[in-house]
Amino acid sequence: MAAGKLSPRQKMINLMYLVFIAMLALNMSKEVLSAFGILNSKIIESNSITDERNENSFGQLAQKAQEQPGQYGEKKLIVEKIRKISKEYCDYLEGIKTTVTRKTEKDAQGNFLYEQMDKGDLVDRLFFKGEKPSKEGQEFLDKIKDYPAQIKEIAGSKLPEVEVNKIEKRFATTAIKSKSAGATLPWIDYNYKGFPLIATVTKLTQLQADVKATESDVMASMFQSDLIAAASLTAYQPIVVLEKSVFFQGEAVKGKIILGKFDPKLIAKSVIVNGSSIQASAGQANFSFGSGNIGEHPISGSFNFDENGKVISLPIKDKYVVVARPKSATISADKMNVVYRGVVNPMTISFAGISADKVKASAPGLSPSGSAGAYSMRPGGGTQVVINVIGTLPDNSIVSDRKTFRIKGIPGPTGTIRGEMGVVKGPKSSLEISTIGAKLVDFDFEVGLDVVGFNFKVAGQPTVVVAGNKLNAQCKSVLSKVGRGDQVTISEIKTKLVGAGSYLLPRTAPVIYEIQ
Repeated sequence: MAAGKLSPRQKMINLMYLVFIAMLALNMSKEVLSAFGILNSKIIESNSITDERNENSFGQLAQKAQEQPGQYGEKKLIVEKIRKISKEYCDYLEGIKTTVTRKTEKDAQGNFLYEQMDKGDLVDRLFFKGEKPSKEGQEFLDKIKDYPAQIKEIAGSKLPEVEVNKIEKRFATTAIKSKSAGATLPWIDYNYKGFPLIATVTKLTQLQADVKATESDVMASMFQSDLIAAASLTAYQPIVVLEKSVFFQGEAVKGKIILGKFDPKLIAKSVIVNGSSIQASAGQANFSFGSGNIGEHPISGSFNFDENGKVISLPIKDKYVVVARPKSATISADKMNVVYRGVVNPMTISFAGISADKVKASAPGLSPSGSAGAYSMRPGGGTQVVINVIGTLPDNSIVSDRKTFRIKGIPGPTGTIRGEMGVVKGPKSSLEISTIGAKLVDFDFEVGLDVVGFNFKVAGQPTVVVAGNKLNAQCKSVLSKVGRGDQVTISEIKTKLVGAGSYLLPRTAPVIYEIQ
């Protein structure tokens, strides 16, 4: 009932109120009471539909907040709080309706007998005490006033001022000039004193509808700025897409410029690239120009559109690199500058500016190892191996190169007892059960070593030749004769690579065990 420009719905409500007042001066018919009851049912049905719509809208907001918390997280929290106070207010209004209708009869379907709801004394006793509002009436007024204030406090600057004003007018409780009374009446008197019960129930249901409509309006206004920004062409970002990132000297630089938010129906007014105008097509523009000298070069320009009577220019900014045509291949051993016999040597072979599928490498013992440009080298006999590389350029011309690698054997390992090198100390009992092993020191490959034999020597005792990597009975017999401080020398250790068949490594350094 606020002053100012009114919505069609508010006009309808005001008209309804005028009808209510007019009916009070007459003997209100049963048909009129039933009409108000039907109107109340219709508003309840509409409220249910609004609830479902609001729930769906909030579900979409919650999903957006989960996917993009930086943009929608705060808005979701605001809407959650507003939905909470809205539910509390609607529940409060429902409680009043329950209180004033607790003695009202219902039919077999559970509907009120509207024709019997012509008395308003229950509402008058609840809301008024003499000429002033009762405690419950004042609480009713306070909650109407507090609801828009709470929304304003929760939403803050996120809610546009025009929406705040609309909500405040919707729940205004200013005094109203009554022509029939010939005076200005308090809002609660004008709307609730002396009305039939069904009229009051309908008004309370309409207040619930206003709350649900407000909740819907808040969510819509929260996203209005996002929708405007998303629809604006300033949200588009030009992207330079080159056929490749590096171009050979003398080669044409080719590619296309697309918009980050691609729309097949969107065609630019004009596109400028490096000072030249090019033809625009659906959402993109193809370009081609000379590569220029070796080095880095900029790509600049603009995508230009008409929007709201103005030209919107979206800047283009990127760069490309020009390199000389390759004359030599890049061949490198991943672990070292030589290849070792007896192990798998990983290698990476490529040609600068040529994709891996256009590069072929060959050499004795060389084979691809799965990923692009990756090879495995298993060198055989001799002291060197030559790797030949052929590359196919984009224009189908061929470039080739070769490189020689030295072949070296795996260096001799060092013997170990219990995994320890040098002079190992301990009791005789520990040596008796120890394993004789070997270790490659400062070798870049992880390899497995097996000891297949060794010599066992104690000063003053004959040398025992052992097959395997454990002390035999003869060794233990000799060991029983030594004392504290004596040394046992493990030498002539025979070592081979795990999985390399009969290939033995060079002489293995001995290891000494001192009896404690």
